[in-house]
Amino acid sequence: MNKYLKADGWCIIEEGFDPKNHRSSESIFSLGNGRMGQRANFEEKYSGATLQGTYIGGVYYTDKTRVGWWKNGYPEYFAKVLNAPYWNGIDVEINGEQLDLAVCKVSDFVRTLNMREGYLERSFVATMPNGDRVKVNARRFISMANKEVAAICYAVTPLNFDGDIVFTSYIDGDVKNQDANYDEKFWDIIQTDSQKGEAYLQSVTKKTAFQVGVGIKYAITVDGKDYPTSDDDTLVQERYAGNRVAVAAERGKQICFYKYVAVLSSMNHPVGELLSQAKIVVNDACRKGFACLFEEHRQEWAKIWEHSDIAIEGDVEAQQGIRFNIFQLKQTYTGDDARLNIGPKGFTGEKYGGSTYWDTEAYCVPFYLATADSDVTRNLLVYRYKQLDRAIENGMKLGFTDGAALYPMVTMNGEECHNEWEITFEEIHRNGAIAYAIYRYINYTGDEKYLEEHGLEVLTGIARFWAQRATFSGEKKKYVILGVTGPNEYENNVNNNWYTNKIAVWCMKYALESLEKVKKSNPARFEKLVARMKFDCQGEVEKWKDIIANMHFPEEKELGIFLQQDGYMDKEQLLASDLDPAIRPLNQHWSWDRILRSCFIKQADVLQGIYFFEDEYDDECIRRNFDFYEARCVHESSLSPCVHSILAAKIGNMDKAYSLYLRTARLDLDDYNKEAHEGLHITSMAGTWMSIVEGFGGMRIREGMLHFHPAIPGSWKSYSFKVMFRGNILNVTVEQGKTVIFNEEGGNLDVVVNDRKYQVAKNSKLEI
Repeated sequence: MNKYLKADGWCIIEEGFDPKNHRSSESIFSLGNGRMGQRANFEEKYSGATLQGTYIGGVYYTDKTRVGWWKNGYPEYFAKVLNAPYWNGIDVEINGEQLDLAVCKVSDFVRTLNMREGYLERSFVATMPNGDRVKVNARRFISMANKEVAAICYAVTPLNFDGDIVFTSYIDGDVKNQDANYDEKFWDIIQTDSQKGEAYLQSVTKKTAFQVGVGIKYAITVDGKDYPTSDDDTLVQERYAGNRVAVAAERGKQICFYKYVAVLSSMNHPVGELLSQAKIVVNDACRKGFACLFEEHRQEWAKIWEHSDIAIEGDVEAQQGIRFNIFQLKQTYTGDDARLNIGPKGFTGEKYGGSTYWDTEAYCVPFYLATADSDVTRNLLVYRYKQLDRAIENGMKLGFTDGAALYPMVTMNGEECHNEWEITFEEIHRNGAIAYAIYRYINYTGDEKYLEEHGLEVLTGIARFWAQRATFSGEKKKYVILGVTGPNEYENNVNNNWYTNKIAVWCMKYALESLEKVKKSNPARFEKLVARMKFDCQGEVEKWKDIIANMHFPEEKELGIFLQQDGYMDKEQLLASDLDPAIRPLNQHWSWDRILRSCFIKQADVLQGIYFFEDEYDDECIRRNFDFYEARCVHESSLSPCVHSILAAKIGNMDKAYSLYLRTARLDLDDYNKEAHEGLHITSMAGTWMSIVEGFGGMRIREGMLHFHPAIPGSWKSYSFKVMFRGNILNVTVEQGKTVIFNEEGGNLDVVVNDRKYQVAKNSKLEI
């Protein structure tokens, strides 16, 4: 771990500048608004180690796959969200010397991410090589009120001199991805332009032809009074546009350089209008001014927190952790555009390419269901529905037929774009997560119409895949699923991964139930869908039922556990506690061969299935499996601690539930896996919310009704959370010995608490 951040309920605070932490801080202090985002790069020039990153949702590049040798079926490319034209740069020269925190002496450095109001602020005192001293305070935000606007207030105060301070505000189109497979630059520049007080740049991605237009405009005040822009401030180069202005500085008088930014893409504007529209947007932002823009932005964050906040009393690190996770999730995905999804790193780094993984369906869906309007989650499901044809094509590439859909492990547009064999071709359980997300959505919202409109076609395609992927074993007289990788990626090409077999059978069961529901609720629609899908109502149904009744599930009967896969007990059975901490994480110290031969588990696997289908198992069964597998789990996937925490709370092991909650809540803040510099673990952050609401709060949806089974860590005084559920907003507060549910909005609502049914009247509290 690397604990260098100050604990605070509403802010992330870094006191003192240590260059060794800078790249991690660039990730942790990132900003975004669902449409675009940016790492916390310094505005002024910085010659030290940095990962410059500016990203635009939905704008990607098909970087040619790089592998040691080619195999049939490999994707041709690995899609990447691009490092886009860099717009926040403000170079500062003080009496001819460049302000650079890697060169000058830095004191009184404080970097603050204010999560309540959604801004990044930085202050420091810099002593230049010639002895000039300046105090700097910089604040910036990416607007939640206008998704194409950002703004910076960069304030400089000379402390011991009079002289010239020169500001250079610019857009840099000469950018590249650090993870480019062949060191290629992915952008061509169409146009650069600079006029008095403003500058513009339009660029286009190679191959994919997305276009982006960026406009910037500046204003200056000195000691609170407007300072005129220069008549000769224009800078234009082939891949760069900006403005350069000198200000006569006086000791003790603050100079505020305001930079307004407009970022538009061809996803939302005609390419021929990008710069003209950018000009309108940036000039409108400048007219409003920094204070007005910020107030609009602040109000949007207030609305978000009104429905999303989790308050913890008595544990500031736990409080900071959950708010940080919620903040990053909400600024990564807002749900107003079904073309967008949630990359594992969001807008904070390049790892995983910014593509869509099964993380969204398995971990993020519960969070958005309870903290936003149902349309937000519906858009996540529609994203997959619109890619169903591609999922069928992906299946065909691997030899599947007749509408069998294999959703990609990694995608931007529905086409598989991952190039690791064990991930692309073996980790097929991702199909099950997509089906389970449909079930979760309908179970939570009651929106059965979704089955008729979109869901049934997806479920049928997925069930067809499982029916073809299973093989009947003459030896076992059972169906088996061979050559897979389960959620535990520390074992590849195994037979009969319990979780994969379990989710496959469940998918076919749920598809059959859904076919019957639609047939009954809307016979005309059912007939149209059957015809469109060319569905064999007798033959396919009989096949699915046969597989459901005769699937092989490996067990270890003496221990009373489900066996992770065939042959798992052949491995030397060691415990994670036996490992020397110096060799953790294993994937950074051991060879892949050694990892594959070990019994150690990267993340919840059998326990992932028990988490999804816990109602099928009693507490003793869950406890036996939890105790066996958690002891062998090294939690080297960000997705792991949350599931374990939820199950630990379920079986009453609150010490373990709390320690694993802290691990998921502070995974990036304390850098448990030593990789925060690469970007944050955005999708696993939803698991932090789940750890509290589903774990400690025990929230479940059963037969259309909210159930709670509250518990509380011994060190907490209380915690509270809100859930939006079918027109109601409930505020749930859990204290030591007491639970209070307040029905803030909506009608009377029945709830179940500790297995007893209650009614919470509208605008009233239920105390238990």
